[in-house]
Amino acid sequence: MSDGSLSQDEIDALLQGSGGMDFGSDEPSAPSGGGGGAQVDLDGLKRILAATVESQKSNLSMLVGKDVTITGPEMESGSASDIAGSLGGDVVHIGLSFGGGVQGDHGYLMPESAALAIAGPMMGQDDVDLDDAALNALQEALSQVSGPVVTALADSSGKDIMNSPPTNEKGDPDTLILPAQIVAARYTVTIEGGDPAGIVEYYDAALVPQLIAPQAPPRPQQQQPQQQSQQDAMAGFGGMGGYGGGAPQQQMQPGSGPSVQSVQFPNLHQQDTLPEHGNIGLLMDVYMEMTVELGRTKKLIREILGMGEGTIIELDKLAGEPVDILVNHKLIAKGEVVVIDENFGVRVTEIVSPMERVTNMS
Repeated sequence: MSDGSLSQDEIDALLQGSGGMDFGSDEPSAPSGGGGGAQVDLDGLKRILAATVESQKSNLSMLVGKDVTITGPEMESGSASDIAGSLGGDVVHIGLSFGGGVQGDHGYLMPESAALAIAGPMMGQDDVDLDDAALNALQEALSQVSGPVVTALADSSGKDIMNSPPTNEKGDPDTLILPAQIVAARYTVTIEGGDPAGIVEYYDAALVPQLIAPQAPPRPQQQQPQQQSQQDAMAGFGGMGGYGGGAPQQQMQPGSGPSVQSVQFPNLHQQDTLPEHGNIGLLMDVYMEMTVELGRTKKLIREILGMGEGTIIELDKLAGEPVDILVNHKLIAKGEVVVIDENFGVRVTEIVSPMERVTNMS
């Protein structure tokens, strides 16, 4: 491209937003992070995440019932095993991979002490073991904490993003199932009455460029004759009684040129936090399975094989107790059975709180 012109292929590549084109620069730009050479905008991701910290803090505080302080994020990229190993000892991994319009690995890493610092208040206990019940409580907490993050990233990328069902594992950093290269956001979480706990939120490095909206190219500067024409036009508007609510026009002196005043616009302030439920309307037409559960019991295989017509199965519910209402197999409410014409129905009597959902997981 010695003459400075663009070929058709290069124009098509620009319109499609593809990178990697050589415009004659002496030194090619190096990627700022891992992910097989994909450009990772750490500052852009940090800007998005920082705007959600207050919402994350509010969600976690509501779940644990205590004041919560969250500082960060501090961004870095590199090997997943190195970043997980920096946490020291065995590591707890909560996976919340993205699905929908953007798919890829995402989740949280933390030492066992940090996991217990969150799971304990969730379960209403000061001294808990890191068992299945504690890990389920931790999954519930981080699912709620990541809600504002998912919404902010969806707004930034313009794509539908949602968390997949959470998974958990714990052990040596080298044995965890993680992408080879990750982008990490380090937070420090302090729950009222507890010690500060370090938590890492990670993203597959190859996923990050899809989460950040590309910056618009700068607008070309207007040539001087056009600027002068605009100023003359503004002066003309000013002579017709003022324009745009600006300052009053000065009186023209005999023999002098027109007095040009700048148009005054109000300052624009970016909101500190992005709305957590800004794109909830996209989900309103999605069907979900709702189940009413009368009760449960456990039977030996020989007892099940011995069932026949007339067999009575005793459930774990007492007569008159509310039945459970589940959505996608998750308990959300309780109610009482009613009869509508010739059909059964359920009248909702209680909405289950997040704390009760965690208790029912154990």
